[in-house]
Amino acid sequence: MDENETPDLSDDEKKLFKDLMPEDLDEILDTGVNRRHFLKLVTLAGGGILAAQSAVAEQLFTKPISVPAAADVASATIENGVNVALKVNGTARKLTVDSRMTLLDTLRERLDLTGSKKGCDHGQCGACTVIVDGQRVLSCLTLAASCNGKTVQTIEGLARGDAGSTVRLHPMQEAFLKHDGFQCGFCTPGQICSAVALLDEAKRGDASYVTGNVRQKTAPVQLSTEEIRERMSGNLCRCGAYPNIVAAIQEVHSGKPVEQTFRFSA
Repeated sequence: MDENETPDLSDDEKKLFKDLMPEDLDEILDTGVNRRHFLKLVTLAGGGILAAQSAVAEQLFTKPISVPAAADVASATIENGVNVALKVNGTARKLTVDSRMTLLDTLRERLDLTGSKKGCDHGQCGACTVIVDGQRVLSCLTLAASCNGKTVQTIEGLARGDAGSTVRLHPMQEAFLKHDGFQCGFCTPGQICSAVALLDEAKRGDASYVTGNVRQKTAPVQLSTEEIRERMSGNLCRCGAYPNIVAAIQEVHSGKPVEQTFRFSA
């Protein structure tokens, strides 16, 4: 046999060829195909299959994936379900939660109110502070089931304004902006909620650790710098904006402008 010639197809190659191109096998065999041609055809066929697979894979990976809503997934996987009805930022909400689920996780994961932050998750930093029935609470230590029938106010519910109208910030929010009472902003929602509840506590005459005479309840309490610092001690600011936070609370409490405690360099 000449060195440039190639042997005819073997039985196994004919079978493989038939699997790849069954409709053209008889015609090809009549005209004659050697192994060299066969290998070229198999290579082309393999490349075509690879290209088709790549196209299918691209469609699969680029096609938007339909993800079930978080509330639907949560409801379907709840084991110790408890029905909870509460009013959040003026809106009545009913949902089923795990009996062990915290108010913080319920707000963030079930109601999409992510303003309240999970800082330490141990009730030590105050970033999760919200207002429940007028009292500030640490939502990371509060069970959602215990809030059934109660009113919850988060940072999202402090500003006022209907749909289509200009939103007006709460006076405490405006004061925090004026006095630069935040830097990274992570603890700010808890700081503001705590400060708003603090003013209500002062109006009721609630005493603090630094109150001089706890036997003589006076309302409202005049908040000194020392009083504000003590009452806000449960809210930590890792950026150290405490003087500005105190100034913001003093301004809202007194109703009079307070000089800014920070200065920008010229």
